[in-house]
Order: sequence, then structure tokens, then C-alpha cells
Amino acid sequence: MTTLQPRPPYSKEELQRLYPDSLQLQLVQVLLRHGERSPVSARFQNAGLSAFWPYCEVARQMVSATRADTEWTPMEWRRRLETFGPDDGAIIAAGPRRQIDSLCNLGELTDKGRETTHDLGGRLRRLYVDQLGFMPSTIHDADMIYLRATPIPRALESLQQTFWGMYPRQNRATPFPPVTIVTRAPADETLFPNESGCRRFAQLSRAFAQRTSDRWNSTDEMEYLNKLMSKWMPEYSKRVAVDSHPRLSGIMDTINSTLAHGPETRLPKEFYDRKAREIIDRIGVEEWFSGYKESKEYRSLGIGGLMGDVVTRMAGSVEQNGNDGSLEIGGRTGSIGAGRGGEKGIKLALSGCHDTTLAAVLASLGTFDGEKWPPYTSHIALELFRKPGIQQVQPATSTETVKTTPATVNGTSPSKGWFAGLFGNGSANAQKGFNNAAPGIARQKLEDLPESDRSKLDGYFVRMRYNDRVMTIPGCKAPGKHLEGDESFCTLAAFKSIVDKFTPGQWKKDCLSNMDVPAFPDKIEPAGY
Repeated sequence: MTTLQPRPPYSKEELQRLYPDSLQLQLVQVLLRHGERSPVSARFQNAGLSAFWPYCEVARQMVSATRADTEWTPMEWRRRLETFGPDDGAIIAAGPRRQIDSLCNLGELTDKGRETTHDLGGRLRRLYVDQLGFMPSTIHDADMIYLRATPIPRALESLQQTFWGMYPRQNRATPFPPVTIVTRAPADETLFPNESGCRRFAQLSRAFAQRTSDRWNSTDEMEYLNKLMSKWMPEYSKRVAVDSHPRLSGIMDTINSTLAHGPETRLPKEFYDRKAREIIDRIGVEEWFSGYKESKEYRSLGIGGLMGDVVTRMAGSVEQNGNDGSLEIGGRTGSIGAGRGGEKGIKLALSGCHDTTLAAVLASLGTFDGEKWPPYTSHIALELFRKPGIQQVQPATSTETVKTTPATVNGTSPSKGWFAGLFGNGSANAQKGFNNAAPGIARQKLEDLPESDRSKLDGYFVRMRYNDRVMTIPGCKAPGKHLEGDESFCTLAAFKSIVDKFTPGQWKKDCLSNMDVPAFPDKIEPAGY
């Protein structure tokens, strides 16, 4: 799949069914794939495809923060790309018509990608502001919105475009303070399946990829692809295969990127053969995502950290203790424990991520059967509802919070809250982090919670939508685990129980464990239960 074709806004009748009066929306978390981009590698130049694409007008209007005397000031500049020429001499890169400005670097968000993610923000505004009235029409700051992105620029830029699309200039007060966007070091990133930062996950990924190669490389389907495309494969590879050079998934990347953009960057027509694209998509989905459906360890190391964060924010929203993401955005001064302007907690979370994030989440929750590769600008909305009349937990005072927290800001005892739960107690990252929230429910397993805490989840429900399509989690279909009459509304307790099963207790440690254990489980461990 390439560019997403969004459905029309929900009708009044659809809204009444999707958002019944019997439930109140409390928290929305959106995981969004970045918009259209250039390919991550320059491929098929022998087929006439330019290595550099002329779709990044932003390269003419770049801005950086620079130090001038005692102040930080913006420096405007224009980018041009340089590459190898004859005899390794440096030359200015050029596009298909010898353009030297507005060129995209490899894997860069294009002008179209900026447009489609801005449009996604507009669609989110239409639903959550105009139709539901869940978010305010105009905001004076972003203190009720948690923003996070991976370290990859296209994800950050897509997040920014989406936020601006949801709250354009006329819907932001003047002056509007800078928003806080949370990021992590690449080695700590769990907002995408992190092969580079997790050795055991990389090992599992290679094993499942090799299994896909063994299954497909000698099939009639692969032979069909070779009849169409092998003449453009490099001399050292010659044949198309799951593990060829470029890999089949890399070929799919270039096909999808070209389809998303203009006629100046097109491959020969054989690459767009409908049957061939369906074969490539089916094999690519199996290679990259079958592990989440079959292996609890694969789910845990690949996407369990992120889903643990998602559930932590839900529990934090219920408990009103800062674990909803309030502490991460840090208040207006950015200091721990600072006042945050009187807001009542996080209502919306937007996370800029990737296709591998979305498919991993869907597959790990048992809702990716028969799905195609997520198109550019796809999104998942995880919505937390409560029944009217539910007595919400009262927020802890700052004094109460300090009493229940193992470490204060200036203390010497390492925190055992959210950061420690993710990276492992005693890790360098956990010891250097701050977390003034009461631990609360957070990442404790549902089965280990005392009844006094478990009862706090009563009357709360979780619903997941993928590209505005409701997805039903199989483990929520059992009696007592969903809203009566609608299996798509999973009880928060049931949802947490499902996610708990693949949320790692010590991700960093687990990433270095089981290196001599077979990659495949003895029997399939179904997802979504």
C-alpha cells in the first residue's frame, strides 16, 4: 500500500453508534505513521530512477537555532546536497531534470508527506473538536496534549504537521508558548521495533525473515516477480528474492514511494503490475510481522515497551497521578515538580512513528489478519472511555506524591516508577531519570493488583480504530470483558491484562537474554489474548 485514501467523516448516525451516550471519552492516544517520503536507499538507477527527488521545497527554507551574543536567534538557510562524482570527486546532487534545489535526502519527508499529515490533523480536529467537542476549539497552550516522536526526522516532522493541522494558527492563542515534544536516544527507543537497540529482537527478526525466505524464494509467485523485474536487478544479485539485494521489502519501498509522487520519479511499468504488487505485499507482511502473531517474546521485545506506555497513560488518566504523560511534558518551565498552568491532565497523546509500529501494535493485539502493509499517514487511535457517574480518583497532592515516591528530585535513591519499569531497576537510564508520580497501577500486572486498585478500572473501556475503522481484539470477545452489546469496547481491565502479558519488565535486560534459545516458540502463542 502507498498513499492512504481516507474515508469521509463519520455521519451523525455513525457517531451515535461509535460514541454512545452511555460512555464518556476521557483519553485519546494516536499513533501515526509519517507521511510520504523518498526511498530510504537509492535503487534502480539502471531503470532510469533518479537517486535524488525534487519534492522537498522545505530545503529552500530551513531554520536553525544559533547563538548570537547573549540570545538564541533563528538562522535561515538553504540546503543543497552533495554526492560522489567521477573518481570520487564531490559534485552537487541533481534531480531527474538536473534540479539542484528542493532535493530530498534519502528517507526524507516530502512536500506531499507534509500535506497528508497536516490533513490528518484536520481530520482529527473534525472528529474530536467539531463533531465530539472532546477537545477545545482554541488552545492557549499544549499542556493537555502529550507529543512524542522517534529520533527519525520524518516522524518528528509528521507529528508537527499533524499537530498544526489539528490546531492551525487561528485556533491557537497569541502568544502561544512552545510545545513540548518528547524524544528518546535511539538505543532507548520503543516507539518502533528497535532491532539496533535490542540484540535478541534482532536475532528473532532475522530468524522469521529467513523462514519467509525459505518459504517463498522457490515458489511460482517469486518466479512471476522475476519474469517482470529481474532484468533490473544488480549484477551481483540477478534474481528477485525475499533476501536478495535489494531485498524484496526494499523493492516494495521504492515501488510505494514512486507511486506516492509525481511522474518524474517512476519505475518501468512492470513494477506496478497489480498481481506483482499483491504478491510483494503479502510476502512483506509475513516477513516483518508474522512474529508478533506467533511469539510472545517477539511481541514483548518488539512492541511491548510501547504498549506498556500506552496502558500506563490509561491507568494514569484513571488515577490522576501524572502517569498519563503529564510529567513527561514537564510544565511551562520544564523543571520537575513545576506548576503546569492549571490543566487537569492529558486528554490527547500524539506519537509520530512508523509503519512497523502500527503493524506491530495491530498484530500483537490480534487484529492484523488479512491486512496489507500500512499506507503512508496511517494512524491508530486508542480511546479510553468511562461510564457516566464513575467516581474518578482524586488527584494526589504534591505532598502525597512525594510520600509515595521512592526518590525525590534531589534524593539519592533510584526511582522505581515509570522509567525504571521500562528500562529495568538499577539501569543507568533509570537512575538518572526523574519520576515524581506515585507508582500506582502503572506497570503492575493486573493479576498482582490488590482489589482496591483493580476496582479503580471498573467502568472504563478501551476501543481501537485503525484508519477510522473499528478493530475488535479477540481476547475482549468473552463475556464480561467488553461493554454489553459491543465487543469492540474492551474493558480496561481486560485490555490491560492482554497487554500485560507482553509488556517487558526489564526491556534492556531482556534484549540481552535468551541469545542461545531457539527463535521460534515450541508452539504458536496467539496474539490478542
